[in-house]
Amino acid sequence: MKNQSSSQVKIFIGVIAVLILGTVVTVVTNGGGGGPSAPGQYDAFAKCIADSGAKFYGAFWCPHCHDQKTEFGSSEQYLPYVECSTPNAQGQTQVCIDKKIKEYPTWEFPDGTMEVGVQTLEALSQKTSCPLPGSASTAAPVMNTGTSQAASPASGVTPAGQ
Repeated sequence: MKNQSSSQVKIFIGVIAVLILGTVVTVVTNGGGGGPSAPGQYDAFAKCIADSGAKFYGAFWCPHCHDQKTEFGSSEQYLPYVECSTPNAQGQTQVCIDKKIKEYPTWEFPDGTMEVGVQTLEALSQKTSCPLPGSASTAAPVMNTGTSQAASPASGVTPAGQ
């Protein structure tokens, strides 16, 4: 009888230990128990772009839009992204029709200019006057062919409705 009681205590302690270990792993994995996660590398940059009045028009199915978002990592959530595709991917939203967006991604900047294609972080910095992280000031001017790019997989441009 004593051995059976001792075995039950050992099992009980083992179960408690597993539960505690699971809780610790969950807290560590979630960055301290549900608090805000560490800021992304480009959070301030992406927020500055949004605050500048720039807009990033794209479609959820567009591989080049995905590439543009990936440049920002977890800071993507702060980009001034405007979804142009209807949920069924068969049409375009009215805001993008009104803006005459024909290719994705398309960036509209505070000065009224539009650039088509994946933009470098340096080009976005130049067009929005937002400093890149780690730079002493805004980036030096970058030559960007933007709207002169042909629509092809290598160009970073996806035609709307494709």
